[in-house]
Amino acid sequence: MSMTAELATVPDTIEATLNYIVNDGTKLFTYTGGPGSLDVRTGGQPDPRRVTLRNGRLAADRFSLERDGFHFVRHDTRMRDFFDEAEIRSTYYAEMEALVKAESGARRVVVFDHTLRTADDELRESKKIREVVRRVHNDYTEWSGPQRVRDLLPDEADELLKRRFAIVQVWRPIRHPVETFPLAIANAKSISDDDLVISERRYPDRVGQTYAITYNPAHEWYWFPRQRREEAIVFKVYDSLKDGRARWTAHTAFEDPTTPPNARPRESIEIRTLAFF
Repeated sequence: MSMTAELATVPDTIEATLNYIVNDGTKLFTYTGGPGSLDVRTGGQPDPRRVTLRNGRLAADRFSLERDGFHFVRHDTRMRDFFDEAEIRSTYYAEMEALVKAESGARRVVVFDHTLRTADDELRESKKIREVVRRVHNDYTEWSGPQRVRDLLPDEADELLKRRFAIVQVWRPIRHPVETFPLAIANAKSISDDDLVISERRYPDRVGQTYAITYNPAHEWYWFPRQRREEAIVFKVYDSLKDGRARWTAHTAFEDPTTPPNARPRESIEIRTLAFF
């Protein structure tokens, strides 16, 4: 079946369960080991909720990074093998720097990290890549955004932090169209600061922070069905400006009720960048 025909059969909205957190005052933290290790979460009561997700393809050209927090773009890559670390660093990092510059208007973009994820346990073990993240979160907080600049660019951080900066991520499938555990993303305008709960991420060498998210019926969720390798979601997970623009984008992998039987497990790459203005 052609992609167009396949997408014609996708509903305008679906219902799915997303895993929020109960904010009961418990300290939240996740321990993250080395590559390929599973995240071990302790603290905090999961709060699974049935929500409606809208098919983002129907409004793809309306989304803006500054207003909604994300943008779905057609973007071809010269990458041959996303399991080749050296090729990612030599080819993909430069492509992503150019893409984030174009999407955000930043004058300087520094790619600092990438994460491969798969829903295939065997592949995860053999390639030492991470599992999909099935809880609603935003990757940085008011504290950990600027802290990342200090960690990565210690000599320039004081100067850089005097001006606006953002952390922008790019998510895409690395081989096949996404059939399992697609990315759900919430419109930044629908997220309230009251929905954000600090969660520590404890790495072997440092401690970071992310936001876990509490349920709010106002959240406006989107997904992009059957996302392909040449399609990317660019989204913002921190912005130092507090002038009403998008600052955080809640997102999560989710179990898709339209997943076909015997679907191929999702494989994706997420890239993280510092954008300086």
